[in-house]
Amino acid sequence: MSDEATNVYEGLFLFPQSATGNLQAAIDHLTGLFERVGAELISLAKWDERRLAYEIKGNKRGVYFIAYLRLAGSKMTDFERACNLSEQLLRSMMTRADHLDAATIEAADGRAKLADEIKLRGEQSQAEAKPAAIVAVAPAAAPPAEPAPVAAASGDGGTDEGETPPAE
Repeated sequence: MSDEATNVYEGLFLFPQSATGNLQAAIDHLTGLFERVGAELISLAKWDERRLAYEIKGNKRGVYFIAYLRLAGSKMTDFERACNLSEQLLRSMMTRADHLDAATIEAADGRAKLADEIKLRGEQSQAEAKPAAIVAVAPAAAPPAEPAPVAAASGDGGTDEGETPPAE
């Protein structure tokens, strides 16, 4: 291990709303960014899905992820550059989290909840993809023929349709 001082950082990452369709890909992208600079991931959670205050790259809604990581201060510039160059991320913001204790950071970990949500969304998409059961339907019978018009009076003093009233 190097003698370089490591700091704890809090990162907020904004993905387009389309990332909700494949949350695992968004998580994999973030962990790839962390690994590229040698960051140690302490905590990761999906924070929220919201309407954005203004449109960013054509997106009106976004998905936020919050992460706490341990990273050498000298690697921070490389990490921020990688986030800015990412085509999947809309925005990112990193701040030092020295004011938070380890228990608070670990309590914010939502990886288990996130894994459950990914599993649930996967099951839902599989259920939607399954074709509906084919039900055998008997051929439809021809519609009943319309009754022939009645030539005689109905007996109530009125006239049938298309018939002229009797002369008095």
